[in-house]
Amino acid sequence: MSFDLHTATSGRRAAMVDRLKADGILTSPLLRDALLRVRREVLLPHAYVRISGPGADPIDWRLLDGSHPDDREEWLDLIHSDESILLQRDGEPLDTLARGQVTGGHMTSMSTYTPATVETLQVLGLAPGQRYLELGPGPGVALALAATTIGPGRATGVERDPHMAAFAQRNLNRLGVGAVVIEGDAFEGHEARAPYDRIHSGIGVPCVPPAWVEQLAPGGRLLTTLATRTPSWPGQLLVTRTVGTGRIAAVLRGRPRGYRPMFGYQWLTALDHRARIKADPGTARPTRLAPPADDAYGFWIAAAYLAPGLVRDFQAETMTIVAPEDDSWAVAGPVDGTVRVHGPRDVWAELEDVHAHWVETGRPQTYEVDLHDGTGVQPVTSGTGPEALNWSLPPLATVPRQMP
Repeated sequence: MSFDLHTATSGRRAAMVDRLKADGILTSPLLRDALLRVRREVLLPHAYVRISGPGADPIDWRLLDGSHPDDREEWLDLIHSDESILLQRDGEPLDTLARGQVTGGHMTSMSTYTPATVETLQVLGLAPGQRYLELGPGPGVALALAATTIGPGRATGVERDPHMAAFAQRNLNRLGVGAVVIEGDAFEGHEARAPYDRIHSGIGVPCVPPAWVEQLAPGGRLLTTLATRTPSWPGQLLVTRTVGTGRIAAVLRGRPRGYRPMFGYQWLTALDHRARIKADPGTARPTRLAPPADDAYGFWIAAAYLAPGLVRDFQAETMTIVAPEDDSWAVAGPVDGTVRVHGPRDVWAELEDVHAHWVETGRPQTYEVDLHDGTGVQPVTSGTGPEALNWSLPPLATVPRQMP
């Protein structure tokens, strides 16, 4: 019996939609219809699977080729799963990839896991007739869903990598959704087709590039990940422009996950300290702070800025926070009211102070970001009054710009 790709993929798309609805993630009828219509197999014709375990260097990968019968079932299951789809190593060309095992390299492009894409597009509130800008679209899955929802000729993507831009445009053309991918610097947006009713950044940035705000239409929404130095506690920023007055409002909230940061951004890691922490977790001392809940996102996003340079090891048995640049760490006891600390920096004392301030301020879950400051600084605050939590977003100049 011959393999019927159309039947196999339509069934998997329907199962994917049912799963997203059952999990309470997918609520928009418009997006549901788009998910059923967009053929993911066209946009994601191959996928890398990691073979190596955590900490391996170099990493071993296996490339699944969707056109090969020995790979097809695994590939179809993967691209319709809730996993991120890894597509490109080290900016490589995408037209001549060979299936099978390869060693080395780091992923430079991927398709975000589907629940995050769904949540993002629902927050943006897509509707027919809107103009949409996607910054860093990668293979174009979110771009295709947006174009299917709003209509042809109204969705634009800006992609820095020339190989990925060409790859995405070719596949989008095959779908016939009427989306355009421009090769360029995402920080500059795309003025030629501005203004946009909805803007989404698929890359994490330390602050909001001015061009993005300038290209936002009245009544528009802009959504991006704010990348802190730690991958442990990302932020999500929603920017809106009111109709009539054109006033800009920006609200930051902590999230369990976010998009990968911009090209050249160096995240901190606890991996290099893991063995040392296991051998010597540190000196025990009493603590007034029980390990904060993982979903206390308002606290953790504040800690990312007010106690900078920290990263959490989520693989540890108990809460372990590392300051890798200071060779310091803290290991919290789960129930005994003590914490073990090591190194010149008392990591836990800083978290105690931030948490106490956060509680005194009323445990805020959202923060206002001022994008109007004429100096270019983007201040953040939990509210008014002397007790408010305050900090400023770091400028774009603190990390390398994306390369053409």
